[in-house]
Amino acid sequence: CAGMENPGYRSGSVDSLRHRPSDVVVEDDDDDDEMVDIAGATLDFSNTDDDPPLGSGEYFVERGSRAGSMSGAGPGRLVDPLEDPLPGKSKDRDRHREIANKSRQSTVALLHSVSDAFSGWLLMLLVGLMSGALAGGIDIAAHWLTDMKEGLCLVGFWFNHEHCCWTSNETTFQERDRCPQWQSWAEIMTGTSEGALAYFVNYLMFLVWALLFALLAVTLVRAFAPYACGSGIPEIKTILSGFIIRGYLGKWTLIIKTITLVLAVSSGLSLGKEGPLVHVACCCANILCHLFTKYRKNEAKRREVLSAAAAVGVSVAFGAPIGGVLFSLEEVSYYFPLKTLWRSFFAALVAAFTLRSINPFGNSRLVLFYVEFHAPWHLVELGPFILLGIFGGLWGALFIRANIAWCRIRKSTRLGHYPVTEVLVVTALTGMLAYPNSYTRMGGAELISELFNDCSLLDSSQLCGYKQSNSTSGAGVGNGLADRPAGVGLYAALWQLALALVFKMMITVITFGMKVPSGLFIPSMAVGAIAGRLLGVGMEQLAYYNHDSAIFRGWCSPGADCITPGLYAMVGAAACLGGVTRMTVSLVVIMFELTGGLEYIVPLMAATMTSKWVADAFGREGIYEAHIRLNGYPFLEPKEEFQHSSLTADVMRPRRSDPPLAVLTQEGMTVEEVEALVESTHYSGFPVVVSQDSHRLVGFVLRRDLLISIDNARKRQEGVVGASQVVFTEHSPAPADDAPPPLRLRGIVDLSPFTVTDHTPMDITVDIFRKLGLRQCLVTHNGKLLGIITKKDILKHMANDCQQRPRLHPLQL
Repeated sequence: CAGMENPGYRSGSVDSLRHRPSDVVVEDDDDDDEMVDIAGATLDFSNTDDDPPLGSGEYFVERGSRAGSMSGAGPGRLVDPLEDPLPGKSKDRDRHREIANKSRQSTVALLHSVSDAFSGWLLMLLVGLMSGALAGGIDIAAHWLTDMKEGLCLVGFWFNHEHCCWTSNETTFQERDRCPQWQSWAEIMTGTSEGALAYFVNYLMFLVWALLFALLAVTLVRAFAPYACGSGIPEIKTILSGFIIRGYLGKWTLIIKTITLVLAVSSGLSLGKEGPLVHVACCCANILCHLFTKYRKNEAKRREVLSAAAAVGVSVAFGAPIGGVLFSLEEVSYYFPLKTLWRSFFAALVAAFTLRSINPFGNSRLVLFYVEFHAPWHLVELGPFILLGIFGGLWGALFIRANIAWCRIRKSTRLGHYPVTEVLVVTALTGMLAYPNSYTRMGGAELISELFNDCSLLDSSQLCGYKQSNSTSGAGVGNGLADRPAGVGLYAALWQLALALVFKMMITVITFGMKVPSGLFIPSMAVGAIAGRLLGVGMEQLAYYNHDSAIFRGWCSPGADCITPGLYAMVGAAACLGGVTRMTVSLVVIMFELTGGLEYIVPLMAATMTSKWVADAFGREGIYEAHIRLNGYPFLEPKEEFQHSSLTADVMRPRRSDPPLAVLTQEGMTVEEVEALVESTHYSGFPVVVSQDSHRLVGFVLRRDLLISIDNARKRQEGVVGASQVVFTEHSPAPADDAPPPLRLRGIVDLSPFTVTDHTPMDITVDIFRKLGLRQCLVTHNGKLLGIITKKDILKHMANDCQQRPRLHPLQL
């Protein structure tokens, strides 16, 4: 019952999920234009943007509006539920069979067959190239704008701080990041970099640039693409489960998200770009699908491409192609066949190669915080690693509850009506509190890189501010230095890190969910990395001063490099990210790809698994599932067990108090009667039965196909009038002499709709919905149509049953 407390699921009304408590409200007008209202901004998405080719209604049969009016206007806003995914698969197999048969007849047909087979791989190649190029551009632009808050390169304003000082010969070992070519804003305006005035000028310019970037980001999102806000992963998960939102993966969303992601990250807000990069990659895939007919006209095939695109997004975000594929398989995808696995791997490889070719960080690495540790870990250290896992689980559970509570406040109060003001206030608060502390002033990825770093002789970081001792003349195990006593610089850094930990934990709660692109990977990893570094330094000093104790005797001798604080930071980052997202296998692989060390898999696995167990004890939903519940998306979590003992007859509609099910008979109805039925209802489709008396199920016809067929028949077929008989049988009865010709619509009837019996247990029905990606199916008894059951009905039933049963602890479920 985790997450079922959402009011949108408690309501027993039919509209409880249609008008869900979300920032996204879809309004279907008579002219079939989609008006999306997000936080007061209204945007019209044209039909050229992210057009689901098979769409003709909502995710359940009952429509909430008259999008499919009698004018026969084309598809509605969401993918048609009955043509997807399995009928789409069936059509694709039929298409393959036809191409294979024709390929034996001529050389041209053979070339067409080869081209069709190669098109999927070509599409993956294009997705990888486009996503990698965009990710590289985002990394370069974000690094440049982040540095611009602190100063300017006199050689060329387009250089960031590091690139500006690359060719300088006037840098020193202690101040390697300072060179005459780069000047702070205080030096540019006042001519000096020292003193209270210089500090005030730098402080003020830091805030001004941060507010400017945040204002541009939220304004662009609000004005041009409201769907570009947030992480995008909850919506991608919902889309891959069969719920397509028009415009969410369109070209305007891609353009605005790419631009505003750079601005949001550069503003210094506690957010990351990794989650939004998954959204960006999926937008690229969706747009490129329109170049290939078999993907443009088949939503099931497009969904496989989106699964691969999610892997591409993580691949370019972390430089972890294998971890990206596992992330898509474990966390995002609803349906992941073996063919999609291969293509995901290929696309992630191409994207990683493209990003490596661009080399956005100038270090020949795919990510900013690539590190390699050389000292081995010891069995005794599993205890601290498990402690970090416990901390990550507690932090994840606390963060999810706090963030969801804050998002509810945002939705239910006047705060939600002022997204621009909220973003500016949070940005100002973040900037004012972050600037005095060097570890909160720097970007999230740069902070993680600093915390992951293993100190060497050439490091001038405060985290490497150890006292010099006689034992440091010789190196320890591997390439690391021997453990040393902490100096004044290190103690000062630890105090700053402790303050940064408290600040990051609090500010991330109110930042995630604002109307700007915001990822959660980097902030979560930063919290864990800070906690891990603090614990690692503590263990290092404990080993240095107590190397003769029973715990350290035998493996930590004086002058040896026993403890690696950077490794603790890495394990802490994985633990906190796992506690927030509930990732396990993919998270370990991602962290392994970041560090390149096979020997650290066991610490990562121990911390990640402990984090998940601890977090699951307080609630089994990750942050993305919690936001799906909060927004009321029709999503059946595949990881949850169905705990109810009911039958489909208990859940299906119509119920006793509902009007009878609207059906079409296979013969006997006139065009006028069919039009009246369509006009008086808002359903996306109608069951076809033998007669009103028998209700023997024949098939299912879509509202869209019905309207288009009648409209075309009136224009092209002579004699079709309102009194014409509509026939869904193969052989129509002979009409009377004075009767108008009948309208034969056998071709638009789906003769194999998904059905279950009224005695089918609901746990089996839920598995069918999950594994086949259904949003509705018909309920029969001995071939007689009784009703329909939708994903919305299942979610409402689960929510109502959770309220009636006594609340169990998550570990008891």
